[in-house]
Amino acid sequence: MSIVNHLVSKGRSRIAHLTGPRHSPAVQQRVLGLSHALREHGLRQVGPVKYGLWSQRWARQAAQELLARSPDVDAIACGSDQIAAAALEVVVASGRKVPDDVAITGYDNWPVFALETDPPLTTLDMELEHLGAAAVRDLFALIAGERVGGGTRHHEGTLVVRGSTENR
Repeated sequence: MSIVNHLVSKGRSRIAHLTGPRHSPAVQQRVLGLSHALREHGLRQVGPVKYGLWSQRWARQAAQELLARSPDVDAIACGSDQIAAAALEVVVASGRKVPDDVAITGYDNWPVFALETDPPLTTLDMELEHLGAAAVRDLFALIAGERVGGGTRHHEGTLVVRGSTENR
């Protein structure tokens, strides 16, 4: 299940997006995916995508600006767990409750961030071990002279649902 599908299934319709650097191919693909999923649900993103650093300091500032600009936002999809952890801090500090008032999602399923927030983060796990294993299989196939195909390969990952989107 995609992040947007999950948020919509929880009744969220005012979804904003805070993410990493605009020039990152992974960020570009995630932004396209989120935008496409919102359109499939007949929704528009709250404000423009907010691009920035992979940092908690940047994410705190971005989340503060988002809440000031769009106080009725009901979900924040973040491009990493690090950004999501900082956004969660800002939402709680503003007097709002997570997930009751604002649901928050991350990306990467990094335990140091995803499991250390209160509530723990719902996040997309890219299952990097599986991704790495597939790359190694392709490499060995290439070394053996086999054709493995070219271009970009898409890997969906798994949504890990936790308290930042689930009402207690």
